[in-house]
Amino acid sequence: MATKAPRSDAFSKKTTNRRGRNQHSSSFLIQKCVEIEALPALNDTPPDQQEALLLRKLQQCSIIFDFSDAMLDVKSKEVKRACLNELIEYISCDNSMTERVYPEVVQMVSQNLLRTLSPSDNVDYDPEEDEPTLELAWPHLQLVYEFFLRFLESVKFQPTIAKRYIDTKFVLHLLELFDSEDPRERDLLKTTLHRVYGKFLGLRGFIRKQVNNMFLRFVYESERLNGVSELLEILGSIINGFALPLKAEHKMFLQKVLLPLHIVKSLNLYHAQLTYCVVQFVEKDAALTQPVVKGLLRYWPKTNSSKEVMMLGEIEEVLDVIDPKQFPLVMEPLFRQIAKCVTSHHFQVAERALFLWNNEYVVSLIEEHVTVIMPIMFNSLYRISKEHWNQSIVGLVYNVLKTFMEMDQKHFNELTDAYADKVTARNAALVQRQDHWQRLESLANERCAKLVEKNPGMESALVKLGALSLKDDESKS
Repeated sequence: MATKAPRSDAFSKKTTNRRGRNQHSSSFLIQKCVEIEALPALNDTPPDQQEALLLRKLQQCSIIFDFSDAMLDVKSKEVKRACLNELIEYISCDNSMTERVYPEVVQMVSQNLLRTLSPSDNVDYDPEEDEPTLELAWPHLQLVYEFFLRFLESVKFQPTIAKRYIDTKFVLHLLELFDSEDPRERDLLKTTLHRVYGKFLGLRGFIRKQVNNMFLRFVYESERLNGVSELLEILGSIINGFALPLKAEHKMFLQKVLLPLHIVKSLNLYHAQLTYCVVQFVEKDAALTQPVVKGLLRYWPKTNSSKEVMMLGEIEEVLDVIDPKQFPLVMEPLFRQIAKCVTSHHFQVAERALFLWNNEYVVSLIEEHVTVIMPIMFNSLYRISKEHWNQSIVGLVYNVLKTFMEMDQKHFNELTDAYADKVTARNAALVQRQDHWQRLESLANERCAKLVEKNPGMESALVKLGALSLKDDESKS
C-alpha cells in the first residue's frame, strides 16, 4: 500500500522545475496475500445458476490489489481483470437483474472507486507545466468505471431499486474523485456523474448544491481543483435542460458561482466550458444579459493580457446570442471597456477587441446604435491609428474607422472635427504652459541677479544650489 507523502509548508517557495510524468496509487483498502481463482464463465452456466455466479464474481471483483509492486499478485490481478471484462460483456447484453444484484454492484463499485486520493507527489503541481500523476491501479479502475456505466445504461436498470444504494453519501464520495490528477479518470467520472444525475431525480438538487460548494471553495479558498472543466461540461448539459422560466436558484448559481469563476488565475484551463454555460443562460433568458455583461466587466482582469483575450472572446459569444432589445442596456459600459482594450499596448488584446468588427451580427447591432457607440470609440481609435507600435493593429483600426464612416458619414465628420479641435486646444494649452514656465524661469533668474547685487556673498551658495538641482535632475532621468 502506498504511503502518504508528508505535508509541505504551504508558504514555501514554488519550484520552477518541470516534472515528468509519474504514477502513484491511491489509498485503497488492500487485502494482502489474497489469491483468487477464475470462476466458471457466466455464459457456460445454466440460467438458474447465473445469478448466484454473478454475485460471486462481483464479490471477487471487490478484492483490491496493490499496484505499487508490479510483480505482486500478478495471477490474481489478471483473474480480476478477466472477470471484470466478463461482467461488462454480461451487463451489455441486457440480462435481467434481480434486487439481490444491486447492493453487490454498488458494493463492488464503492470498494474499487470510492477511495481516498493520495496527496500529490508535487505539492506545487501546475496543470499547465507539470505532467499529471497517473493512477497505477488504472487497469482495474477503468474496467470498473465501464461496468458501472453499462449497469446504469442497461434497459433492465431500475432506478427505484438502485436509489436505496446509490444515495447522497455515494454521490459525495464520487464528487471527491474529481480532484484526481489522472485525466482518464476524470473523463469517465464526468460521464458517470451525468448518468447518475439523469437516472435519479431525487439526487439532482443535491448534486447541484455540492458542485456549487466545490466551486465556491475553489474560487474563494483553495484555487485548486483538477476537475473544474469536467464539472462545467456536466453543468453545461444540465443548464441546457433547464425548464423555463428559470428558477431563482439557477439565476443565483449564475451570478454567485459561475461568474466569479472568471477571477481564478487558472481560467484558461476551463474557460471554454465556462463560456458555454454562461452563453446557455443568456440564450435561455434574455433578461440575464445585463447581469452577465455587468458581471464580466466587474471581474475584468487589470494586468493579465491572456485573460483579457479570453474575456473578449466570451463577450463576442454573448453578443452572438444577445436579444437586440437587451443590447442598449449594456452597450455603453461594454464599449467603454472595449475602447480601453483597443488602446492596449499588448497587440493581442487590441487585435481581439478589433476583431469584434469582423462579426456581422455585432456590426449590425453597432450600426443600430452608432450615434452612441461611435463617440465612445472614436477618440481611442483615432489616437491609436497615429501612435500604436504594431502596424497590423493600425490597419485594423483604419478598417474600423472606415466602417464607422460608412455607417454615419455626417456624425463621423463631426467627431473628426471635434477631435481636431481638441488636439489643437491641447497643443495650444501645452504651448501656453511652456510659456508660463519660461516666464517663471526668467523671473527667477532676474530675482537671483538682484539678490547677488545686494549680497555678493550669496553667489557661491546659489552656484552650489544650482549644482545640487542638476544632480537631482540627472538621477531622476
